[in-house]
Amino acid sequence: MSFEKAIALAVYFIAMLLIGLFAYRKSTSDLSEYMLGGRKVSPQVTALSAGASDMSGWMLMGLPGAMFVMGYETLWIAFGLLLGAWANYQLVAPRLRVYTQAANDALTLPQFFGERFGRKHSALQITSGIVIILFFTLYTSSGLVAGGKLFQATLGLDYSLGIIITVGVVVAYTLLGGFLAVSLTDFVQGCIMFIALVLVPVVAYQYFNSGAEVLSETANTIPDFSSMLTQVTVLGVISSLAWGLGYFGQPHIIVRFMAIRSVTEISTARNIGMSWMLVTIVGAVATGLIGVAYVSKFNLQLDDPETIFIVFSEILFHPYISGFLMAAILAAIMSTISSQLLVSSSSLTEDIFVALTKKEMSQKQAVLMGRACVAIVAIVATLLAMDSTNSILNLVSNAWAGFGAAFGPLVLLSLFWPKMTYHGAIAGIISGAVTVLLWSHVPLLADGATLSSLVYEIVPGFIVATLSIIVVSRLSAQPNEQVLITFDQVQQELALAR
Repeated sequence: MSFEKAIALAVYFIAMLLIGLFAYRKSTSDLSEYMLGGRKVSPQVTALSAGASDMSGWMLMGLPGAMFVMGYETLWIAFGLLLGAWANYQLVAPRLRVYTQAANDALTLPQFFGERFGRKHSALQITSGIVIILFFTLYTSSGLVAGGKLFQATLGLDYSLGIIITVGVVVAYTLLGGFLAVSLTDFVQGCIMFIALVLVPVVAYQYFNSGAEVLSETANTIPDFSSMLTQVTVLGVISSLAWGLGYFGQPHIIVRFMAIRSVTEISTARNIGMSWMLVTIVGAVATGLIGVAYVSKFNLQLDDPETIFIVFSEILFHPYISGFLMAAILAAIMSTISSQLLVSSSSLTEDIFVALTKKEMSQKQAVLMGRACVAIVAIVATLLAMDSTNSILNLVSNAWAGFGAAFGPLVLLSLFWPKMTYHGAIAGIISGAVTVLLWSHVPLLADGATLSSLVYEIVPGFIVATLSIIVVSRLSAQPNEQVLITFDQVQQELALAR
C-alpha cells in the first residue's frame, strides 16, 4: 500500500465527514430540510450536484472501459447523454420546481405524483416508492462494485473490505447531514472529477507524437473512427442515443431541480451543469480512447478494461497526485451512492411506510426514520455488490433503463398534459418497469440471449409506458377541476418567471 495515496484518501474522507457535520448543524431540523435542503440550494451547487450524482463511478471507469469493448460506438452514448441532460434542464427542471411546491410542497417524486391527482398516500405513490427502492438498490450496488474494484486495484485491499469502507463513509455523512450534506459533498466531488478528467487524458496524450499516432495505435485494437458511421446498425445507434431518455425519470437527478432556491435560477444551473458535463464526458471518452492506444503501444497487460483510469493514475503520476485521482473516482462513486440512498430513504419513509400505515410522525421521528432507511438500503446494496464479477456499466444500464421507462414518460406527461389521469399514471409506471425487467432478464431468443442484445431495454420500455399512459387516460375518468386549476397556476407562475 502506498503511504502517499493512503494519506490523500484519508484527507478526502475527513473532508466529506466534516461537510456532513456542517450540514447536520445547518439543515436537519425538519423533513423538508433533511430531504430537500429547505429548497434553498444555489444554482452552482444544484448544477454540480446534479452532474456528480448523475456521472457516478461509471463515468471514470465504465465509460472509458466501454471504449475497449464497444469502440467508437461509445460516442453515441456520449451524444445521447448530452442531449438528454440538456432536454432535462429545458423541459423538466423549471416545471417540476414550480409544480412540486404548488402540490402541497411535495418532497419526493412519488409524493408529487400522488398530489398531482389529489390522491395522497395512494396506490400510485406506493407503487412509485417500490419501483424506486427496487432499481436504486441495484443502482447503488453498482457504485459499491466500483468502490471495491478501486480499493482492490490501488491499495491491494480485499474487494469486500473496499466495499465496506466505501459504504461506511457515504452512509456516515448522509445520515448526518441529509440533502444539504449530499449536495455540498457533490459540489466538491464534482470539482474533483472535473480536474481529474482533464488531467488524466492530457498527461496520457503526452506519450504520443500526435493524434494520428493515437488513432493508429487504437486501430490495432478496435476499428477506425469511420466504423462509428459505417459498421454500426440502426438499432445500435438508437440503443446508444436512447441513454438520453433516461434523464427524465432519474429521481436522484431531478430531485435537484425540486431543491433549487428559485425557478429563475435554473437557467444559470443549466449553463454551469452542461458546461461541466461536456468537459467531463469528453475527458472520460478521451481517457478510454488514449487508453486503448497506450495498451497497444506499450503492450500493457490490462485484465479489466474498466480500470484503465486507475492504471493511468498509477503509472503516470506521483503518488500524492495518484491519491488525488483515486479520490476523484471515490468522488464519482460516493456522490451517486449518497444521492440514491437519500432518495431511497425518503421513499421508504414518506411513500411506503407513512402511506401504508397512515401513521403521522413528528418532524423529529420522520428524520430519524429517514436515517434508519438509509442504513437499510445500504446494507441490502452492499450484499448485492459482494459479487466481484459484476460489470459496473451493465448494472448502471439496467437501473438507468428501469427508471427512464417507469418514470420518464410519467414525469413529462405530468408536467405537460393536464388530461393525464390517475389510472393512466399507474399503468405507465407498471408497464414501463415490467417491460424493462422482461426485456433485459428473460432469455427469449433462440440462443438463450435476452432481447436487450438487440436493442437497449429503455427503448421498448419508454414506448410501452407512454402508450399505456395515453390509452388508459383516454379510457378513464378525467382529472377533477382542482387538479386542472393547479396545472393552470403552474403555467401562470412559469410565464411570470420568464
